[in-house]
Formats: sequence, structure tokens, C-alpha cells
Amino acid sequence: MRELVASGVTVAYERGAVVVREAGLALRAGEVAALVGPNGSGKSTLLRALARLQPARAGALELGGRDGFALGAREFAREVALLTQGRPTPGGLSVRDVVEFGRYPHRGRWGRPDPGGTAAVDRALALTGVEELAGRNVEQLSGGQLQRVWLASCLAQETGVLLLDEPTTYLDLRYQVELLDLIRDLADDHGIAVGVVLHDLDQAAAVADRVALLADGRIVADGPPQDVLTPNRLSAVYGIRIDVDTDPSTGRLRTRAVGRHHHRHPTSPQSSESLK
Repeated sequence: MRELVASGVTVAYERGAVVVREAGLALRAGEVAALVGPNGSGKSTLLRALARLQPARAGALELGGRDGFALGAREFAREVALLTQGRPTPGGLSVRDVVEFGRYPHRGRWGRPDPGGTAAVDRALALTGVEELAGRNVEQLSGGQLQRVWLASCLAQETGVLLLDEPTTYLDLRYQVELLDLIRDLADDHGIAVGVVLHDLDQAAAVADRVALLADGRIVADGPPQDVLTPNRLSAVYGIRIDVDTDPSTGRLRTRAVGRHHHRHPTSPQSSESLK
């Protein structure tokens, strides 16, 4: 089991615009940490920095007691996997071919054998519910199906740390719920440290042990969902009134953004009939 711990991480783009400022975040084995915040707050950039896809101007990254920034690329990839947004659709490949991409850190150079590869790919296909699509060309898949195939590729990598950037994008409600359940299973049953960027605050509250709330490139709060997702803090960060209560059926936090038309009365049955 591994932990990925970032401290004082600052990320800036080429022209000097600082996107993430002195961020500290610990991804612990068996826990789910959700990164939330408005657009442009630095969530995805921080996640990419944790995966070493975005260079950090300053800060430290520790992976299982080692310097994460100093590890070789293949060694790091055996420990940390990232599902990014907007991956391209590869042409001429089957679903199984794409999932097998996840085994590249284990094959080594010059095509070294990967004894556990077939079993790992089979498990990943089953976990993500795409095993029946294994022989299909990925160009024939829907966006939601392709998203699950890329997730399967990450799971086939068999890492101790899994980073997911808005993984519910393109998924319908059923697969959103199933994916969140899978994330919880990976943490609870397999001891994986999961860091996930989510836009949906209710999903974050439902799946995460800890929530990191970002604003203007800084982590302004980090802790259990009930401590971080408070009405005053969320309203200040998002710039709109956000109410928070508890869902009586599940006992989980529930958020609601209140717009200008929130107090409009619903159309009565009589007036609905008159409009027909």
C-alpha cells in the first residue's frame, strides 16, 4: 500500500501565471480524497502535478517514503495511474488492446514478458463492466463506454495510487453511480489511495473520506465532507448561495445552489391543463 503526499506544490504555466499555490495534499491508502472547486480553481492542474504530467515550480512529492519527483518514469507508473479528461479515441484498436496499454510499466524495455498481464486486464475489464465489449473496435463505442475503457486501462496498471480527473464525464446516471461505487470498492477492498476531481458536490460528499476545496489555486479547506462543505464556505468560493442539508433517506450531505428563480411557484395542474 502506498501514500502520495504533496507539500508546498506550486504550478505555473509558461508565461508565469501561477495556477496552483503552495498546495499540500495527502492521498492515503484505503481513502478517497475528492478535489472540488469552481472552474479555474486549479483542481485538474494539481492532479496532473501529482501525476508528474504538469511540472511543479516548487514543492515536494513523496511516494511511499521516496522522492516522487526523482523516481524514474516507469517506476513511478507502477505506483501511480491517472485517468485524464478528453483522451483521444485510438483508431484500429479493440477494447482489449486499449486496456492492455495499462500494462506498459510492467513489461519493461524490449518487450519483457508480463506474466500477470492477462489476469490484470481480465480483472479490469470485469470491474468496469466492459468485458463483453473486449473484442469491439473502440471507434464504435459511445463516449460513456470509452470512458470506462480508459478507466479499465488505468486499473490494469495495478497501482497503489489512482488519480481520476472528472471520471463521471460522459456517463449516464447508472454508470455515474456504478463508477462511484467502484471508486469506494477500490479504496475499501483493495487499499488503493484515490484522488478524484469532481464537479458534483453531492457526489464528492457521497464517495469521499476527505474533500479538498480549491479556490484561486489554493486549497482553502481539507477535511471530512461535513467540515468542508459548509454553506458559508461554499457560497463564498462559488459566488452563489449554496444551501447544505442532510438527505433524510441516506444521511448524506446534500447541496443546492440557489438561483434567481428559486422561489418561483411550480405550475399548478389546472394551469398545466390550460396550456395543452
